[in-house]
Amino acid sequence: MGGDSGGRDRGRAFIGSFTSAGGLGVIAAAVDARTGALTARGATDAVADPSCLTLSPDGTVLYAVSETDEGAVAAFRTPDTDAAGHAVPRLLADPVPVGGSGPTHLTLAAGHLLTANYGSGSVSVLPVAADGRPGPVTGLLRNRGAGPHPDRQRGPHAHQVVAAPGGRWILSTDLGTDTVRICILDTAAGALVLYGETALRPGTGPRHLAFHPAGGHVYVLGELEPVLTVCRWDPANGVLEPVGEAAVLPDGVGGGNFPSEVVVAPDGRFLWVANRGHDSIAVLALDPTYEKPELVTTVPCGGHWPRDLVLDPTGRRLYAANERSGDVTWFDIDPATGVPAPAGALEAPAASCVIFG
Repeated sequence: MGGDSGGRDRGRAFIGSFTSAGGLGVIAAAVDARTGALTARGATDAVADPSCLTLSPDGTVLYAVSETDEGAVAAFRTPDTDAAGHAVPRLLADPVPVGGSGPTHLTLAAGHLLTANYGSGSVSVLPVAADGRPGPVTGLLRNRGAGPHPDRQRGPHAHQVVAAPGGRWILSTDLGTDTVRICILDTAAGALVLYGETALRPGTGPRHLAFHPAGGHVYVLGELEPVLTVCRWDPANGVLEPVGEAAVLPDGVGGGNFPSEVVVAPDGRFLWVANRGHDSIAVLALDPTYEKPELVTTVPCGGHWPRDLVLDPTGRRLYAANERSGDVTWFDIDPATGVPAPAGALEAPAASCVIFG
């Protein structure tokens, strides 16, 4: 378990969790600068199922989706730790409906909060006021279509929405239609405008993506098939082109695996994938072209059902939010091989994500 750091705290982390499955809501934690250990400082269940979190650029406001059928976002003030060692984020206002069901991801872009609504297959746009509060929905970009999976792809399921480096483009993955949508944020109207759409191999179920730090490639992780799709990215023209695939599990591994997250190293030499079911972290090495990831190994994630995987701000440690075992585990990364070594764990029931700031 993550213990007290004896005064060496130099950072903060926030953990989202599913209150409907026994989670504490949003957990505030201190981060030990030397070891990376997390120490829980407080929690709030003021919002149901805050499964995905993001911070304002100055770190003073924490945003959370409420992954419920109704779908909402909430904003919290992020306090400093008090004299007793507690730090409970304070809700700024009542949660704001997003106009879609089951929001699973959110991001901030140009003064607007964007949410990917899995249940309704849409992306919402909400303006953010000067004090950090999100306003009512001003834009809702819907999708249509389906995929070959009989249960999971009967309709669109937006799963992630991210701003590309540079801020000009917004990319959204749709698990239900096997596509990545490229959009422009019209800040005057508070709306997303569809610019282009890239089709991936049917049935892969794109869940999340990550940009290579060099800027010319994007890695799209499938949830319905354990495969990573390598894409060339043209940031000048907003064009995403699939050029290959890479396995994220060794040959011979059976079914029942649902990859959840992909993370690229800051130096661009490695990437890591969280595998739910196989309960592992896959290590892939990138070649000089960045287009042929090679599976090096997999290591146990330290728990069950790793829903999220994230690097700390130094890029030297990985953290996995293990939803079904109810913990966050962390790993020291070998800089030569990219292989993570277990270093600690913190109890966090129904953990769904971890962010730093």
